[in-house]
Amino acid sequence: MDQLQTQPQGGSFVLPTHADVTAGVADLDPCGQPGHPDCGIRDVLDRVGDKWSVLVIVELSNGARRFRELQRAIDGISQRMLTLTVRRLERDGLVIRTVYPTVPAQVDYRLTETGASLTHLVKALADWSLVHRDAIAEARHAYDTEHPDNEIR
Repeated sequence: MDQLQTQPQGGSFVLPTHADVTAGVADLDPCGQPGHPDCGIRDVLDRVGDKWSVLVIVELSNGARRFRELQRAIDGISQRMLTLTVRRLERDGLVIRTVYPTVPAQVDYRLTETGASLTHLVKALADWSLVHRDAIAEARHAYDTEHPDNEIR
């Protein structure tokens, strides 16, 4: 299957298989699951799909920021979590950390070319979240009302 089919075929939709979706990414490490020829994309998606990473990328899409500026802009992130997040993004080649030789040392963070190429996707996800957050909150409330003993939160 060269492309995903979104039109009905014979009255039903033809859904892509896992192999169809992952075709062409054979240079990534396999996940080791039977029937999954290659799930190396999972590692990348875990990083760029992490809520703190998304928020850091959104903030850095507006330009370089110092650590404290990032921390103030991202409500609820602790110093330790921000440190881990920017280090992981730096390790993945999405963020550049620049240390300036001042006393005290000044550090700023900016997106690399690869990181900047993510911004339209991350901003689209953030925009979608804003548009649909009320509907999602209503659905959650309805589900929790209908299933009072559930522990899903």
